[in-house]
Amino acid sequence: MNANEKDIQRVTETVRKIEQEVEKHMVGQKEIIRQVLICMLAGGNVLLEGVPGLGKTRLVNTLGQVMGLQFSRIQFTPDLMPADVVGTNIVVKDQSDAGMFKFQKGPVFSNIVLADEINRATPKTQSAMLQAMQEKTVTVANTTYKLPQPFFVLATQNPIEMEGTYPLPEAQLDRFLFKLEVPFPSLEELADIVTLTTGRKQPELKPVTSGEELLEMMEIVKEIPVAQPVLEFALKLVLASHPDTKYAPDITKKYIRFGASPRGAQAIISTAKIRAVLEGRYNVAFEDIYYTAYPALRHRLFLNFDGMSEGLTPDKLISEIIKEIQNNE
Repeated sequence: MNANEKDIQRVTETVRKIEQEVEKHMVGQKEIIRQVLICMLAGGNVLLEGVPGLGKTRLVNTLGQVMGLQFSRIQFTPDLMPADVVGTNIVVKDQSDAGMFKFQKGPVFSNIVLADEINRATPKTQSAMLQAMQEKTVTVANTTYKLPQPFFVLATQNPIEMEGTYPLPEAQLDRFLFKLEVPFPSLEELADIVTLTTGRKQPELKPVTSGEELLEMMEIVKEIPVAQPVLEFALKLVLASHPDTKYAPDITKKYIRFGASPRGAQAIISTAKIRAVLEGRYNVAFEDIYYTAYPALRHRLFLNFDGMSEGLTPDKLISEIIKEIQNNE
């Protein structure tokens, strides 16, 4: 399928309509809304991190309604079991009163799955999401079931420093295309939030698109071209996050224990294509790589003891690595 100008304009217009409709129910967080939509158009999963009460759950719920998708919510708690997520076989009786097994689908069988406070569940239950997030299938009792399409996991987590949280395994973090840090609202935004949520009348949400149209748009944006120098910059950025490669700058060797996986490069490029379209361009520019690098890599860099003790953040390291590559070009 070759994307033409008309197709690309349709994608841009539809995304803007979605944003406008979501903003009726959400105050501020425009950048977060844009980044979540970019990630979904790339077919990826999103991890939203922030303290409770910032509207993470409201955002995901609102997106489900506006995009015309089936929505389910899983509240992750320490006693949640894998079968509570993916489903289980139950015994039912047929007409002859004989018992037989029937698969009862879990809440993961939906278009948008809100994994609320995902880091409050035990690692065993968190791991139940791995196959669903990567392969869009679940396997129960040696039988594999396909999940509905499109399928996205939008997970929220509390900062790891808060009590009662379990750090997500590295393998599961890598399944999230983006990790977004939800900021606290400003004074003006906080006033608008209180006014919106404590009034009698709540704005009505109208579906802007559908699952079928979303799948079409996901195919269109894949056709956006990436020039070789832009592609190489993204690849060098991922390689430079590994302390044992020739591209690694001194800051990587000093502060990073493990760098980003190949999925990091895939995340940067696939989302940079969408960002280019939403900015009105028909090819990926360097600025799109700079934009998507932070949410695509911040959860894929693991600092060593020196990095953690000096209070460095993955975003700070990504910024320094980008500067080093620019200086060496």
